[in-house]
Amino acid sequence: MIDTRHIGHTFPPFSVDVEKDRLKFFAKAIGQTDPVYTDDAAARAAGHPALPVPPTFLFCLEMDAPNPGAIRDLLDLPVPKVLHGEQRFSYHAMAFAGDTLTFAQRIADIYAKKGGLLEFVVRETRVTNQHGQHIADLHGITVVRHG
Repeated sequence: MIDTRHIGHTFPPFSVDVEKDRLKFFAKAIGQTDPVYTDDAAARAAGHPALPVPPTFLFCLEMDAPNPGAIRDLLDLPVPKVLHGEQRFSYHAMAFAGDTLTFAQRIADIYAKKGGLLEFVVRETRVTNQHGQHIADLHGITVVRHG
């Protein structure tokens, strides 16, 4: 069983620079055809100061953490039994190429279902930009299967 004393545990915040070429690559990889995500002039014409961060790209940036497996390590989760259960985003402001985003992660909950055969670890991440503006909240659930 995962020790629930880790509920509320926070990890050191980390910052990531939003690089224009990565945004373009991601937009193309997901089939985003709106030129506002790949063309600087189109982004400016749409009223943006630079290329906007496409939806869900914040998950990629979160993986740039110094240790993307910090939660697994802290909780000693058995990697072969770990599943990605859920990912949600709540956006509060836009982020753009050239921004520096800071990710502050915490373990929001740990609970079991099916008599302990499934355990769930809820991660919440607050994302702010270089001006301290609240950009988004990321919500992820990791599932650990036992048995």
